[in-house]
Amino acid sequence: MVSSARRRGWVASVALAIGLAAGLVGLLGGFGYRWAWWPLGTGFTIVRWSAYAAVFGASLGLVALFMPPWRRGLVCRLIALGAIFVGVAVAGVPYVAQHFGDNAPRINEVSTDTENPPPFVALVPLRAGAANPPEYGGAETARLQREGFPDIAPARLSLPPADAFARVELIADAMGWTVVASVPAEGRLEAIAETPWFGLRDDVVVRVAAEGGGSRVDVRSKSRIGRADRGMNGRRVREFLQRLAE
Repeated sequence: MVSSARRRGWVASVALAIGLAAGLVGLLGGFGYRWAWWPLGTGFTIVRWSAYAAVFGASLGLVALFMPPWRRGLVCRLIALGAIFVGVAVAGVPYVAQHFGDNAPRINEVSTDTENPPPFVALVPLRAGAANPPEYGGAETARLQREGFPDIAPARLSLPPADAFARVELIADAMGWTVVASVPAEGRLEAIAETPWFGLRDDVVVRVAAEGGGSRVDVRSKSRIGRADRGMNGRRVREFLQRLAE
């Protein structure tokens, strides 16, 4: 007959194994899409079910934590705590992403100038076949952006355009963008920004123009696929503007 201590250790070990396996499967869901193993919807489904498995693993770890014997089995308790931590962490990633996505406006692009957004030029051929056209989404997109990202606005710098553009180039490199076109004479930089997990590609264009004794900088970021970007473009534009203001 299996002792209580051994049973507790077995339950804790299984719980930890489930959490770790769920984490690996969840990672594979995103990287599998990046590597063209399956479509985007399949990747999201894999991540969602891995989160369910992680919750189950954490619950099982909680059961193991309170199984008798109470005053013995330090190793078992540590394994159970590890299972709870891993399960919560694995399930928490898609939960947080879902939370931010549900609270973000249902748009797939963000621009600091919604009346005269910076146009894509060099990126247009690279967007061939993309679900979302390169043109700006129009008045409805602008309205939803103002509701969801009321703080996003053009950046105004005291630097001359040439210096401001050089700064834009440095920030684009620091943010890990792949620069497709850099035309200082036109004040235009175009780049591709790739999400780290699924490898989703968004396109970015920055426009630098003289204004008064300094410069005005506008930036636009747009997804190639999806009617809603879960706030990704807005967060990217915010980060760019924050770095520009430093």
